[in-house]
Formats: sequence, C-alpha cells, structure tokens
Amino acid sequence: MQNFTFHNPTKIIFGKGRIADLGAEVPAGQRVLVTYGGGSVLKNGTLDEVRAALKHSVVTEFGGIEPNPSFETLMEAVKLARETRTEFILAVGGGSVMDGTKFIAAAVPFPGEDPWDLVIRKAPVKKALPFGTVLTLPATGSEMNSGAVITRKSIGAKLAFGSPLLFPRFSVLDPTKTYSLPPRQVANGVVDAFVHTLEQYLTYPADAPMQDRFSEGLLRTLIEVGPVTLREPEQYEARAAFVWSATLALNGLIGAGVPQDWATHMIGHELTAKFGLDHAQSLAVVLPALLTECFEAKRAKLVQYAERVWDLRDGDAESRARQAIELTRTFFESLGVKTRLSEYGIGAGAIPGLVEALEAHGMKALGEHRDITLDVSRRILERAQ
Repeated sequence: MQNFTFHNPTKIIFGKGRIADLGAEVPAGQRVLVTYGGGSVLKNGTLDEVRAALKHSVVTEFGGIEPNPSFETLMEAVKLARETRTEFILAVGGGSVMDGTKFIAAAVPFPGEDPWDLVIRKAPVKKALPFGTVLTLPATGSEMNSGAVITRKSIGAKLAFGSPLLFPRFSVLDPTKTYSLPPRQVANGVVDAFVHTLEQYLTYPADAPMQDRFSEGLLRTLIEVGPVTLREPEQYEARAAFVWSATLALNGLIGAGVPQDWATHMIGHELTAKFGLDHAQSLAVVLPALLTECFEAKRAKLVQYAERVWDLRDGDAESRARQAIELTRTFFESLGVKTRLSEYGIGAGAIPGLVEALEAHGMKALGEHRDITLDVSRRILERAQ
C-alpha cells in the first residue's frame, strides 16, 4: 500500500426529508447564493423546500448552470455573487451544478485578473467561499470531494481543477429527490459511478486489500441495484443504495493508498467537449477499448475483477479477464448507454482531431504508469470505433 493522507471534512446528511435540516447548517442572516441548473428542481418542489429551509437567510438565486458547466455561464454567477456580497453558496442539483459552484466559490475571491487561470494554469486556490450541496442527481461524487471539471465553450476545452478548500461543508442526500430523473440520467449516473470506481481499482496490485474489497463491493452493488433503480425509480432501498454508492465511489476513500488511472476520463472529456456526448456516454465508449488496449499492463487486476466482481472462475485467466471486459460493455449497454463511437455518429475521421486536442491540453502521458501516450490514445479511440 502506498503512503497517503486522507481527509474528508464534508458532513453528509442522508435520508428522506433532510432538506428541512438546512437551516441548522447555514448560519441565520447570511447572504446565500443558491445555484441550480434547469427547471427540474422547480418542477419537483426541491427548490421550494430549500427556500423554506433558508427562511432565516438572505437568499439570491442563480439558475441555468448547464450540464458540463461552462466558464461563460459561471462567470455570470461570479459577478452576481460579488454584487450581492455572497457569504455562502448552496448548490442544488447534480455534479454539474456542484462543479460549477466549486468554481464560483474559488473565483469570487480570486485575486487575479482572469479566474480561468484556476483551471488552465492551475493557479492555487488560496481562498474560497464556503458552500454546501443538495444532491438531485447521483453520479459524480462531487457532493463529497474537492474536484471539479469546467468547460470553456469558446475554445472547446473541458478541464479539471480542484483544491482542499473546495470540499462542501455539508451535503444533503435525499434519495426521494432523485425519483423524477429521466431514465437516461439514471443510467448515466450508474455508469459514471461504476467507471469512477474502476479508475481507482483496475490498475495493478498494490497490497491494498481493504481498498480492493471496498471497490468490489461498490461495483457489485451498482451491478445489482442499477437495473432495479432504472426499472423502479421509486423503490427507495435500491435508489438509496445507488445514491450512496455514487458518493462513495469518488470521496477519496477507495483511492487512498492505491495507484489510479483516470485516462478514460481524460480521453472522454475530449469527446464531450467536441461532440457533446454526455459524460457517462464518453466513459462507456472509452473504457472497454482502453481495457483491451492496455490489457497486459492491467492483466492481474482484470483477472481479480473477473473473479470477484463477475464471478468468473472457469477457464484460463486471460479468457476470464477478457470476458470481464465484455461483461462490462454489456452492462453499460443493458442500461441503454451505447459503447461505440459509431453509435453516436462519430467516424474514424474525428480521431486525429481528438488526439490533437489531447496534446493541446497536455494529456501526452496518461494512466497509472503514464504510458498511455498520444499514439496509445489514438489506438484506444480506433478500438472504440
């Protein structure tokens, strides 16, 4: 097991009716900026519950944060937060709203001229506004981590940034607030959580049995409850297990002390930035191709994955490991998430441009061994065709 430091200060408030507890988490009289995305939080009553819970605060609202939150939209929120002298931000929504809120929290007090430097130049976050979240779309784990991914539409870039100062102070997770999600978003959320787990698990053995078993438990849970919660969205126990699994998949616990990959995400970001694929769709396309291309480097963990997650014990080790890759693809497709570039109308002619974008964004050596070069990324995209 590798050396590590694990610290996660986010308070989780889980269960039915917990939005009512917001008032105890936000000091009375504070100037609060409530951020959200589209109209779903209005239609399902979540925003009304938030307003009622914050009745002792001075509330300003900013809606319209889109999926893959854009720098351009977020800077409008930064301007509003500065004008209203915001003291606390509350994100109400899914990962995009939360990621966007992290950027807002860091950008409002940013002393430089251009807050994009936080993302493109990795300028240090020396100060950030405190914020909390109310989860309505389980997927990214942003409700319990300190990272974010921001898109700048004008240059076609989708890039990650983060800071220890960007952990939410608290997050409210009420599974019933996710009941109204359309099937596509539920399926995307299951895929997202699944790939988050695999990015920290399918690398190479690191003598970390607890982290492995935690990861395997999450993967088996998602395989079990994913189809159930997609088919029966108001089956509380399945939805609750899905919500908590998505949070645990990226709160730092299973990645502590083990090597991590994240190449699937980096390549997938370019697909989203250039072609508008949902984040989970991009992951479902890239992952099986990457596991096949990088089979030898990941062989030992793929064999373990085959046995412990998919219960494959018959036949030689290599065939079991390769079968596990195909079962992963089949699982994604069973949820309705396609796994080939061609199924999204993206032809082979797009691959050179995607590789150029990876190079432009500094993604020249990816993966746990930093051996996924631009040429390997090209081969992965060709396999994904």
